[in-house]
Amino acid sequence: MPQRRPLGWLPGLRGTRRQERREVPSEAPEYSMDPRAEDEREAPPLRQSVIDAAIYVDGKRGQGPEDLSDLAELHRQTYAEPGAMAWVGLYRPAASQLVVVAEEFGLHELAVEDAIVAHQRPKLERYGQTLFVVLKAARYLDEAEEVRFGELHVFTGQRFVLTVRHAEAPDLAAVRRRLEGDPDLLALGPEAVLYAIMDTVVDGYAPVVAGLQNDIDEIETQVFNGDPAASRRIYKLSREVIEFQRATRPLLSMLRRLAEGFDRYGTDEELRRHLRDVADHATTVAERVDGFRQMLQDILQVNATLVSQRQNEEMRRLTEASYEQGENTKKISAWAAILFAPSLVGAVYGMNFTHMPELHWIFGYPLALVLMLGISVTLYVVFKVRDWM
Repeated sequence: MPQRRPLGWLPGLRGTRRQERREVPSEAPEYSMDPRAEDEREAPPLRQSVIDAAIYVDGKRGQGPEDLSDLAELHRQTYAEPGAMAWVGLYRPAASQLVVVAEEFGLHELAVEDAIVAHQRPKLERYGQTLFVVLKAARYLDEAEEVRFGELHVFTGQRFVLTVRHAEAPDLAAVRRRLEGDPDLLALGPEAVLYAIMDTVVDGYAPVVAGLQNDIDEIETQVFNGDPAASRRIYKLSREVIEFQRATRPLLSMLRRLAEGFDRYGTDEELRRHLRDVADHATTVAERVDGFRQMLQDILQVNATLVSQRQNEEMRRLTEASYEQGENTKKISAWAAILFAPSLVGAVYGMNFTHMPELHWIFGYPLALVLMLGISVTLYVVFKVRDWM
């Protein structure tokens, strides 16, 4: 049974039953990032955060302590029998609760800190004989047409598996039932549990990929139909794809590191094949997600081009309308000028003053008519030459 060492500083804790810890300033990044605002001094009992806990012997579920508050008994029973393994599942435990479990299983304080704070990127770290894995589960919500992400922390040692969920997904109860239905696989130990969890997380990406593909197809239709809401939807979907890419891309290096340790840690050959299958699926998902991001960038460029073309077409139509209005204005102005000349002459002679030049001249009236006609014809010719008419 490995020696357990007490944990040192952890965020949000000012002391536990095992040993005193240094005070953590409330402005510390690790403390401020903790999504749980509960008072640790009033944290609920550990059993309220336990989803399931059991001891497995040669792949079969055995009898564990009824009250998980006595972790020492669970630990003792695990190491008392060859081929035994403890599997404890926690859901959003308080920091003090997780510290109790961590001290019992001898977990490294840095890994425990990450599990408490959450909001971690997917990663794989080894601390001696303990493997710490952070996974990002994803699920697609059809009604909201969006992707929801969940965070899962997995600790695996020589004789134990500890899972810490910070969201509803993935469904680890289903993983436990699956492994309990396959005792030969579960008998391979904590690595088999880790494989099954990673396989479930990666398989859960398939509906997300299908949902994103459907969204992209709909966006393409929106773009070519000229829907003004397409740009907003492209931006929103791009953010989801980037977040999905951050969840899937690190899995490739994580699985590669696991494969590199097959010989060193004596991984069973059957389990190696299962993990390689998970790696194949993860690679396919990562490639699809990379393709989605490129497609959205291309769609965004096409949408910008189409919007620019529509704007240019609108400007062309406005220019043509303005030109046509100008032509009409010129014609109206030209005819107004032509009609103004005889109106002016007629208005002068219509004033009927007694002393007007040529008022009693016999050729006065014909001359006025000729003058009006001549001015009108001259203006008409000038406007015609200038293409105003």
